[in-house]
Amino acid sequence: MTVQDILPGLGNREDELEGVVDSIVFASEDGRFSVFRLRPLKQRGKLHVTVASPPPLVGQQVRVRGQWVVHPRFGEQFKALGMKIASPTTVEGIERFLASGVIEGIGPAMARRIVAKFGADALDIMEKKTHLLEQVPGIGRKTAEKIAASYRRQSELRDIMLWLEEHGVSGSYAARIFKQYGSFSIDVLEHHPYQLAQEVEGIGFLTADAIAAGTGIQKDDAERIAAGIDYALQQVSLSGHCCIPEDALAKRAEKLLQVDGGSIREVMRNQLSRNRLAAEYMGGEVLMYPPHLYVAEKKTAEKLLYLQKEAEPLSVDEPLHLVEEWETETGIRLAEKQKEAMAAVLTHGIFVLTGGPGTGKTTVVRGMLEILEAQGLNILLGAPTGRAAKRMAEATGRRAMTVHRLLEAQGNSRQEGSSFFAKGTEEQLEADAIILDEVSMMDIVLMQYFLEAVPDGCHVILVGDVDQLPAVGPGSVLKDILRSGIIPSISLTEVFRQDEAGSIVMNAHAINGGRMPQCSQRGDFRFLEINDSAQVADRMVELCAETLPHMGFSPLVDVQVLSPMHRQDCGVDNLNRRLQAALNPKSPQKPEFLNSVQVFRLGDKVMQTKNNYTKKVFNGDIGFIVHMEEDHITVRYGEEQMVDYARNELLELQLAYAMSVHKSQGSEYPVILLPLVPGHHIMLQRNLLYTAVTRAKKLVILLGTRAALNTAVMNDRTRRRYTLLAERLAQKLP
Repeated sequence: MTVQDILPGLGNREDELEGVVDSIVFASEDGRFSVFRLRPLKQRGKLHVTVASPPPLVGQQVRVRGQWVVHPRFGEQFKALGMKIASPTTVEGIERFLASGVIEGIGPAMARRIVAKFGADALDIMEKKTHLLEQVPGIGRKTAEKIAASYRRQSELRDIMLWLEEHGVSGSYAARIFKQYGSFSIDVLEHHPYQLAQEVEGIGFLTADAIAAGTGIQKDDAERIAAGIDYALQQVSLSGHCCIPEDALAKRAEKLLQVDGGSIREVMRNQLSRNRLAAEYMGGEVLMYPPHLYVAEKKTAEKLLYLQKEAEPLSVDEPLHLVEEWETETGIRLAEKQKEAMAAVLTHGIFVLTGGPGTGKTTVVRGMLEILEAQGLNILLGAPTGRAAKRMAEATGRRAMTVHRLLEAQGNSRQEGSSFFAKGTEEQLEADAIILDEVSMMDIVLMQYFLEAVPDGCHVILVGDVDQLPAVGPGSVLKDILRSGIIPSISLTEVFRQDEAGSIVMNAHAINGGRMPQCSQRGDFRFLEINDSAQVADRMVELCAETLPHMGFSPLVDVQVLSPMHRQDCGVDNLNRRLQAALNPKSPQKPEFLNSVQVFRLGDKVMQTKNNYTKKVFNGDIGFIVHMEEDHITVRYGEEQMVDYARNELLELQLAYAMSVHKSQGSEYPVILLPLVPGHHIMLQRNLLYTAVTRAKKLVILLGTRAALNTAVMNDRTRRRYTLLAERLAQKLP
């Protein structure tokens, strides 16, 4: 059915439609674009509507104003230039609205029963005649009261929606605003709109700025400029920097705010005087920090230097002799640098061990652990991710935990740099020595919190591979520690595992050295040359669904598809959709949940995408959907941890059949598949390819063009991050 069939006579002129939201097709993560299906009130059929805002709720009645367009790939669509949201009026619309999960205590089945009983009067009954709800099977007095209270909150939500719509902003933000401020929401909107960017999940500066403009706040208002500077710094930290030169920050803010540089610098000076910005002077340049990153960097440097000086001395006269005794007892022959590293932990309060795959880091860590235990020390083991901690536990035969679990994460806060850990300055970890693995993944904030919890006199051993991708968060902690030259360290470079790991280890070191890997069609390091990205995606699905299972690999447990980017044919998003359809296809026996971005199905492999301290699940944790109800799903992480998610919490999850290379850090899989296509050229660099192939234990399969592979190997232009941790450690700052 075409647009002309549904609404004959329409061309490209501006028009207005009214209807009920049938389903959400797509919603961008930044909330700036969405696509939904609209069921018009006066015509049959469904239409696709695009809008530059978050999507409305399923079941809501909307009026959209805009134009008909023809998308080259998706066909005819209605491009909405404005959207107003109202309560549903039709029986069908009311049922879809109630079934969407927006009213607490009502799922799809209950929505059907309520509408069957009260028809078009259902919403009026919930608002004014609550007791009548008890006539619906399955609703008792307490449930009726809960439903009525939730619907009254929806009435307040409608007021917020109307306020937003009247001020030219999508009403879809209303629920988040109400959740944060309750009955004070309108007051905050009218008088403190820039608070929203700091305190409301999913609302950034640009949305808050649109709300502020609707209230009449001028472009050169000091509060607006301060919020714009904060936003510019936030974008800088999202790129991995802790700070930025003052001039560069002023230029970013000037471009964003469209106000003169003099006004921006005046506000910057004012923010500095109020400690809402921080600054450091280095080499004749002023570097600007968000306060929490300034504090994190200073405290990290101070604690590292303190541990170096104050760790409890061990009564060992000849450390190398102890190492040699360990060699004799275990029958393991160590290289000279491995011996030096094991001896070093007996003499230094803090020590750094680095090395690539096959260089014997695991053997050295196991030896360090056993020698320190022999000295009577209580030792803790940790790593940034659950999978890295599990690998460490398997390698050492000891318990290892994520850093978040070591610190006993207790709560969740959206405020920049703030999260609540039970362990810290007041209640520190009980340990004489702590060994942390995969430290290249740790950003400056997590390192600060970890070090605050390390007791005075404790020995700390940091282990990692400095050539991997840097942490997703701000800072380059491991590189900066090594760059300072102050903290004792040893880098293992001799490769021992040629026979055990075949060509994977040797090729990883070749890539790291800027040399092309030696690939074959049937070995453990394969390159399949395919010039078309769509065909690459097809082949990856075929490998996971057919070829690799025939080789004895489980596509859900043993195989991990990685990608440099999220978009395009070979991006994470499309590969996840394709792999879900192939490995866990739609079935009447498999219930589904649809959120604004994707479909979740019973049995799906999923990933937690943000730290949730309440649920005790963290960014990068992988699990499987094992149960579904009308109002929640259950995900199993590891062997025992079961976590429930309500419908409105599903944005914390994404499918994990495919993931970004960044998300794979700290993990190992028997098989890794990685596309290398020209469309991903902006992300093709040496440390990304190196990180990807070092995730594999048995088999690497690269798919794409030789030109893209060559680009990835030769591109070593990794951008240095703006940080001053190395300078602080070297005490070059006052």
